[in-house]
Amino acid sequence: MSSLGRGAGLRRAPRTEIGYHPTVPIELHYWPGIQGRGELVRLALEDSGTRYVDVARLPESEGGGVGPMLALMASPHGLPPLAPPFIRSGKLLVAQTANILLHLGPKLGLVPRSEAKRIGVHQLQLTVEDLYTEVHDTHHPIATSLCFEDQRRAAKQRASHFVAERLPKFLGYFERVLQQNGGKHLIGRSTTYADLSLFQVMSGLDYAFPRATKRLGKKVAGLRALSERVASRPRLARYLASERRIPFNESGIFRRYPELDP
Repeated sequence: MSSLGRGAGLRRAPRTEIGYHPTVPIELHYWPGIQGRGELVRLALEDSGTRYVDVARLPESEGGGVGPMLALMASPHGLPPLAPPFIRSGKLLVAQTANILLHLGPKLGLVPRSEAKRIGVHQLQLTVEDLYTEVHDTHHPIATSLCFEDQRRAAKQRASHFVAERLPKFLGYFERVLQQNGGKHLIGRSTTYADLSLFQVMSGLDYAFPRATKRLGKKVAGLRALSERVASRPRLARYLASERRIPFNESGIFRRYPELDP
């Protein structure tokens, strides 16, 4: 049996000691070779010990591959997703990363009890999604259908503005929010999916823009410490060291092009 998802097979998955235990493992549908936005959902599922199947990473002989994902996107029934990631839990199909985490957060114990704070976590996640879009557009500023090499000049111009203006603004905002909440979590008194996503943001920026991120130095010291705490959480530490964690590469959102990070 493959080990590329929690429990791997579509019909069998081991129960975890703690976490959300749906009757049928949650199906995560995302492109198999990249972290992308799907990684933000994986981190929440892995951290909570939730039973899930990373469908596209399974062999087609086990019901995997991208076929099931494309079929759901083309379905004439219900509300089909425009694009991955999306999850299927029983008859429920949920798309859009922030929307998926909004749905899963209470089930996974990754949001505070307060309604105001739950909305706050969602707000922070939407801001993460905004940052993701801007990171993506540094290497694809004209069109996603064009190769990086076909828009290199525009990418260099877009990236220079990103590292000089937008990156400090986004990280400065998250650092301020973190410090206003006491410096340990972005919101509330326990880890939320927004904290997990900020770990992914910092990891991705260290890969794609190591020089620009390093220049921020002490201005993001709190985010650095938060990222280290998240990475040391037992289940996530095991996940990050496993083959389930897809390495960063030049097909995902965070890409290392040295000319964009002078």
